[in-house]
Amino acid sequence: MPQLNRLGVWVEVRAVRGSTPREAGAWMSVGLSGLLAGTVGGGHLEFDAIAKAQAFLSELQKSSSVDPLPPFEHTYKLGPHLGQCCGGEVLLQFTPMPENELQQLVHQRLQSDKIPVTLFGAGHIGHALIAMGQRLPIHWWWIDSRDGVFPSGLGSSVVCEHSTPVHDAVDDAVQGRHVLIMSFSHSEDFDILERILQKMSEGMKPLSIGLIGSATKWSSFKSRLMRKGYSEEQLAQVRCPVGLAGLRSKEPSVVALSVLAELFALNPLSGH
Repeated sequence: MPQLNRLGVWVEVRAVRGSTPREAGAWMSVGLSGLLAGTVGGGHLEFDAIAKAQAFLSELQKSSSVDPLPPFEHTYKLGPHLGQCCGGEVLLQFTPMPENELQQLVHQRLQSDKIPVTLFGAGHIGHALIAMGQRLPIHWWWIDSRDGVFPSGLGSSVVCEHSTPVHDAVDDAVQGRHVLIMSFSHSEDFDILERILQKMSEGMKPLSIGLIGSATKWSSFKSRLMRKGYSEEQLAQVRCPVGLAGLRSKEPSVVALSVLAELFALNPLSGH
């Protein structure tokens, strides 16, 4: 058995019923000092779960057992037990494990929980997206054809690439990722989009395609692409304008916020 003071507890939402603050798959890691990473929903639910995990670790400190430590479960009825207005039911599983294994699991989950996004364009909106988005669970692949456009001091969640011509990066940077196209020119936007559609006809599968611009821009692009032989069905996979519908502001930070909100609405893995 590992040294008792080197143990932690992995707490995961195994099942939910009714209205709950988090979904099945949400997690947190807990040590003797308290919450280490993650969240299962905050409020009394999380407070009690952290306390339960800490109490379990404290009891282990007093034990001389060398037997393996099995996981245990606890069901929370949020209304009657905790006074939370959600009113649903949450089943939490508590799994004790060595600290090094716990750290590895946290790292794996933090990486797998990130939404993969490829961003073409380092203009005002691109910079606003990265400024906000690098603090969110997103892995960014940021591409531009110009030199000196990427800021310094970016975190590990942002990979920058200079590509000339820019659409050459499509072959490696689109498969299995959400794609945002917002370069400095309509010409580059068109070349990027056409290359993506070409590769999709060969089997490449992006998670989604968002193109910045007005309805007029999309009408022009669509007409040109249909003349090149692309079908209505293929073009229906492109969102343009990108972002939440009905937004009137063109302030870069507001547009970026709208695009980020849409990404999380689109992504089937967000929040897990």
